[in-house]
Amino acid sequence: MIDHLKKLFLSDEGATAVEYGLILALIALTAIVAITGVANQTVGIWDDVANQVTEVS
Repeated sequence: MIDHLKKLFLSDEGATAVEYGLILALIALTAIVAITGVANQTVGIWDDVANQVTEVS
C-alpha cells in the first residue's frame, strides 16, 4: 500500500493534465476578452450609424 502511494505522489501524469487544463483555461479567457472587446466596438459603430441615419431623416 505504501509503495502504491509513493508511486502516486511521484507520478507526473496528473501534473501534465493540470497544465493542459490551465493552458485551456487561459486560451478560453483570452478568447472571451477578445470577443467582448470586439463586440463593444461593433455596438459602438452601429450606434453611430443609427444616430447619423436619425439625424439625416
